[in-house]
Amino acid sequence: MERTIAALPPSAPWAMRAEETRGRRFPEPAHPYRSEYARDRDRIIHSRAFRRLEAKTQVFTTRYSDHFRNRLTHTLEVAQIARTVAGALGLNTELAEALALVHDIGHPPFGHAGERRLDELMRAHGGYFNHNLHALRIVEHFEQRYLDFPGLNLTFEVREGIIKHSRDYSAAEFPELREYLLDLRPPLEAQLIDWVDEIAYNTADIDDALEASLLDLRLLCREVSFFGEAYAPVDSAHPKAREKLKFNEALRHVLDLLATDLIVATQQRALASGVSSTEELRRVPRRLAGFSQSAAEQNAALKRFLFAHIYNHPAITEDRDRSVKCLEELFAYYLAKPGSMPASYEEFAQTEARHVIVCDYIAGMTDQFLLRQHREHFGA
Repeated sequence: MERTIAALPPSAPWAMRAEETRGRRFPEPAHPYRSEYARDRDRIIHSRAFRRLEAKTQVFTTRYSDHFRNRLTHTLEVAQIARTVAGALGLNTELAEALALVHDIGHPPFGHAGERRLDELMRAHGGYFNHNLHALRIVEHFEQRYLDFPGLNLTFEVREGIIKHSRDYSAAEFPELREYLLDLRPPLEAQLIDWVDEIAYNTADIDDALEASLLDLRLLCREVSFFGEAYAPVDSAHPKAREKLKFNEALRHVLDLLATDLIVATQQRALASGVSSTEELRRVPRRLAGFSQSAAEQNAALKRFLFAHIYNHPAITEDRDRSVKCLEELFAYYLAKPGSMPASYEEFAQTEARHVIVCDYIAGMTDQFLLRQHREHFGA
């Protein structure tokens, strides 16, 4: 499947321009040589929450190898793909990069399993946990780096993109988010993030699965046809080459196919919509970013393979279930014992529901810090 990318000016009409930002919650003078979104990108990279991603699990723990992706290396891969796709579409690459770098800072320890368990624990108290909304709490309240304001004081578009990059929200259900134009679509730079995230983690997870000796390459080629179609000519041209190198070459083609399709399909929808500005794009009834139908089906087949053969493999679930159990026990411990959290969190708990602050504390932990806290309070 060959797709052609139409020639566009360096800045497409639907690109978000930094000079058109809705600004920051606390006004600041312009920087002499960095755009508003470049400043946001830099603030995110220098945040403590960003650094903590290095010690949070993506899928595989370091039990079998030091070479697996963690939440930070995954984020860097997402940012790289986001810049490439945004640049090809004539979008604002600095905004796309900032959104890619911030998209996972609200994730708790132990990947999606940790997020699901925190959500279950919060729902038992009438609440919920959503890593995107938690990321907004982080950049608005928990990061303390500046004298003049709390949080990172990011631009409206980055804060909006944090919560809206992967879904829309109802103002009736989430009145606290009303300021983020919930009846409108986010800029195209934000719409891209969920798709480049999928490209990054789907391709990376099969790479890490091979590293962990959990991947049956023949089964992958058989069940995920477009990977098999990428692998066959490589294998035919290099029959005696190392299997890992042939796999790498096929995976490179798969990533390129998905990224190219995302660029072309998104571009075609944007051109067909007739929009000539971000404000017009916001009013399009449906999001414009996304794969073509054929690529979406191929990507779905890859996801099905990962769920069927990798994510629920005992080598992964044993570590995951044990770790998530520790998270659950710590949640109950902090909830039941006033004074058990650091003083700043105990202070927050005087004005907000304790289960919310316990959730905030645990969500900010790295994997190893949580396990150390568990050992400290519960023993080995």
